Amino acid sequence: MNYEEAIAYIHGMYYRGSKLGLVRVTELLKRLGDPQNELKFVHIAGTNGKGSTAAMTSSILVEAGFNTGLFISPFINRFNERIQLNNSPISDEDLAYFTGIVRDTAESMEDLPTEFEVITAVAMLYYKAKKCDIVVLEVGLGGERDSTNVIKTPELAIITAIGLDHTHILGETIEEIARAKAGIIKPGGDVLIYGAEESAVAVFEAACREKGARLIKTDFSSLRLITHDLDYLTFSYGKYEELKLALLGSYQVYNAALVLTGIELLRGRGYGISDEAVRRGLMNVRWPARFEVIKRDPIVIVDGGHNPHGIRGTVESIRRCFPGEKLPILMGVMADKAVDEMIEIIAPIASEFFTVTPDYSRRAMEASQLAEAISRLGFKATAYESVAAGIEAMLIAAKEAGKCCAMGSLYMAGDVRAYFGKR
Repeated sequence: MNYEEAIAYIHGMYYRGSKLGLVRVTELLKRLGDPQNELKFVHIAGTNGKGSTAAMTSSILVEAGFNTGLFISPFINRFNERIQLNNSPISDEDLAYFTGIVRDTAESMEDLPTEFEVITAVAMLYYKAKKCDIVVLEVGLGGERDSTNVIKTPELAIITAIGLDHTHILGETIEEIARAKAGIIKPGGDVLIYGAEESAVAVFEAACREKGARLIKTDFSSLRLITHDLDYLTFSYGKYEELKLALLGSYQVYNAALVLTGIELLRGRGYGISDEAVRRGLMNVRWPARFEVIKRDPIVIVDGGHNPHGIRGTVESIRRCFPGEKLPILMGVMADKAVDEMIEIIAPIASEFFTVTPDYSRRAMEASQLAEAISRLGFKATAYESVAAGIEAMLIAAKEAGKCCAMGSLYMAGDVRAYFGKR
């Protein structure tokens, strides 16, 4: 199997759908020798901030000298981003090799595994072969019935901020969504939570009591944002003074506080992580499409916030960087999101909207539908046939404002980054 065949095989399984549950992935991994049982993990669930939390944790562990795996979803520009080693994507050759092994086993099963289950198995084989010291493992969807939950008790389970997303699958209330996320809590483990929603905290407390796990809630009382510009966030937290963070959204300091609390817990388990590794890890972390400045003249920001909770964070970051200003906004969304609510959150900082259809036809809302929704709410919007055409129109509008922002979907964010030659 070569790389192109591997990608075609993985994406060709879309017809099997997204079926939550651990029966198939458990059988698949058992047939492959249960590679996950020979690995150690930091397991990360939550609604928003999972990827950023995973990226910061991985960056610090790499700086501390650990051979570190990083498993994320979705990818932004290239599939290989989903399976990383020491913050570098899996090579084409390794992806093809391990996908070939998994395919031969998966296709012999009576109940065929899904795309995400196969990807999870490929990652586990790869990380075992590369002798990872630890793997930072991001949940795909939910927690309890997500394929990544096939692992045993991790070194640390982290649950990031909870909000309403994927409600048709996970539940209509914060409590129902929290119960799905709480599924990653394992017997005797350490569980670190962001802890902003008290109704969700109660769910996590109950799950920890049931499983005999230790619950730690992040304490934000000592968190202080010092400066916020388009190069670094500078902040202090706990014993750390004037840390520099390369992720620029103002919300990222809260994710960083969560990560720093997690690092202390890992130190308590014997992981040698110096303060200098922490500083370097935060300063050097890279995580595309999270309030990312991809052009300076005019300033072009791309952010993959794709639900109301995430969009609020993006808008707050824009207000901090450009107080009182309005920007041209390129917007593309998935049709199954709370679109009207997202529009209303963005509108106060938007001079006008340029709508596009993200290159993900199965769930994407058509640009014309989005423009109609924006106009119906009383705001100016123009639809464009392609992402490139929308970007070009936005850039013309940005000549006067000096800045603009693309937001609404991680899939669109990938298209925007590709337009500007970002990989």
